[in-house]
Amino acid sequence: MAYPPHEVLIEHLHAAARGDGKAFEKLYRATSPHLYAQLLRIVRQEAAAQDCLQQVYLKVWQVAGQYDASRARPMTWLSTLTRNIGIDWLRRQRPRESDSETILQTLPGEANVERESDLHQQAASLQQCLEELSAPQRQALELAFFEGLTHHDLAAHLTTPLGTVKSWVRRGLERLKACMTRFA
Repeated sequence: MAYPPHEVLIEHLHAAARGDGKAFEKLYRATSPHLYAQLLRIVRQEAAAQDCLQQVYLKVWQVAGQYDASRARPMTWLSTLTRNIGIDWLRRQRPRESDSETILQTLPGEANVERESDLHQQAASLQQCLEELSAPQRQALELAFFEGLTHHDLAAHLTTPLGTVKSWVRRGLERLKACMTRFA
């Protein structure tokens, strides 16, 4: 799922800070899948991730007025809150000190949170753009890039003339490039 543009998320955060429940709901719907996935990677338990996600949005509701768009992108700010709540949950568990410390060491550092958020956004954008391609274009590109098939291999695999396969790949790449620039 692709996020709305940064500006829209910023508007939702500012409106939530003013107590706008509808804006907060829109923010939740737009960002919770990514934040939930982030929590699952941290706490590694669905129930705990759900509880932590609830804590994240409770915290967002309480401190949305502290968000400063000049200091961080909205998803970076939300991801940092999420990461901190997930780590706090791990530390409170401490069934065995060494287990929670091992897990903490495998988590991305704060510097990587924005990068991880950007990568997730790019992957979601790419998936959305791939869905906009025709089925033959998408299949040809996926086989070429994910399976490493050459044009000749594609033509044989798809039982399609070589020129047609080359056109699918070329036009598919052009459409992908045009689509991805909309998300930049």
